Amino acid sequence: MNRYDFIYLFDVLDANPNGDPDAGNLPRIDPETGQGLTTDVMLKRKVRNFVQTVKGDASPNKIYVQTREIALSTERKPATEQKAKSPKDYMCEHYFDVRAFGAVMSMKEANCGQVRGPVQLSFARSIDRIVTAEHAITRCSAETEKEINKETGDNRTMGRKFTVPYALYRAHGFINPFLAAQTGFSDADRELLFTALENAFQFDQSAARPAGSMNPRGLLVFEHSSQLGDAASHKLFEAVTITRKPDVEVPRAFADYEVKIGESAIPAGVTLIRRIV
Repeated sequence: MNRYDFIYLFDVLDANPNGDPDAGNLPRIDPETGQGLTTDVMLKRKVRNFVQTVKGDASPNKIYVQTREIALSTERKPATEQKAKSPKDYMCEHYFDVRAFGAVMSMKEANCGQVRGPVQLSFARSIDRIVTAEHAITRCSAETEKEINKETGDNRTMGRKFTVPYALYRAHGFINPFLAAQTGFSDADRELLFTALENAFQFDQSAARPAGSMNPRGLLVFEHSSQLGDAASHKLFEAVTITRKPDVEVPRAFADYEVKIGESAIPAGVTLIRRIV
């Protein structure tokens, strides 16, 4: 496998893309610039969920870090396989997210060591400043009699819900071919990763992220001609600029932005593969 760099674009409409538990689940924000942020962990979670949805709990695409638990060796390896392979090799062979993202598996039971994954994702940052919308909500049902108004029989338990009216986010990714060789991350795994990013929010609907509120908008993949690569990652990322259209004061759709690719800034040996856009 050769080296890959990629840019991932997704937008948010009236949803909370990645709440901050240290701030009452408010959408994450850069306090200096006002730009919205989402973590790399959030994107990896979407990839894991998609792979688990379409591939199920079957090798070689099992998911190690599941939503509520670590899917460690509840299954026991056959004795012959256990002798033939180290625990680390076994986990890389059977679990997609271990091959892709790596994992720290140094536990008291079923210790499998530590794996450094070839796929790395950055925080996503919004193109423009975001404004967080705060909404008051009420609960119509009561858990105890004390919560019910004795005079009206009504329950007015209050709550808060936070959304981003609209934002376009940009994240960067990288596939290290040398680490891919160590974990067994294959061409098929790479295609599954890109397919997962293309469908990352398709099966992720919730009250905080209703259907159609988060959508992938672009996956720009730079494929190098060798393992070492033909250009520095930051130069390739700088070749792609995203700007708000001049006549748009407040963006509310992906069509309010222009994505420009400086083809002349992409050196020979690098192939730009456009997906989604």
